[in-house]
Amino acid sequence: MEITASMVKDLREKTGVGMMDCKTALKECNGDMEKAVDYLRKKGIATAQKRGGRATSAGQVQAYIHGGGKIGVLVEVNCETDFTGKTDDFSEFVKDVAMQIAATNPVAIDREHVPADLLAREKEIYATQAKESGKPDKVIEKIVEGKLAKFYSEACLLEQPFVKNTDLKIQDVLNELMAKTGENILIRRFSRFQLGESDE
Repeated sequence: MEITASMVKDLREKTGVGMMDCKTALKECNGDMEKAVDYLRKKGIATAQKRGGRATSAGQVQAYIHGGGKIGVLVEVNCETDFTGKTDDFSEFVKDVAMQIAATNPVAIDREHVPADLLAREKEIYATQAKESGKPDKVIEKIVEGKLAKFYSEACLLEQPFVKNTDLKIQDVLNELMAKTGENILIRRFSRFQLGESDE
């Protein structure tokens, strides 16, 4: 059975789970919506997403220095309890996130935090490129959408392929940790410094 984008969207709205997980669940369950919901619940992903509103005041700040002291990252990751914040799994996740930031230099944690002026500039560049290649207006919009999706997958930390396993996105790794710990976990903020780069 063909899994359509609207089926994936419906499942995402029902569960709050990421697109790729929804698509996988629907494929595994031959498009059966209820079975797909159960599939995600069994994997613990749907319940992890429902924890999203719970307060996160514990956690860790970690530093990562890479490239012989040429790149440095500070990252804060929050969870609900000190107990989880001190576990090896949590520490390893924070370290992995810091290493990811050093390697990929994301612009923001997620789409909501991408600066509006940067987004507007990217859209304008993509639209201009499409117009100059002689594409009709109705096609230009689709081209811009496609290029924006690629931009988000590079610019947004949660949408980036995980450097240790590119089959997973950072959001997938985060979901797995939330499912395992039973807590809401949030990548709060980060700073990345590169030797010789200015803040301008």
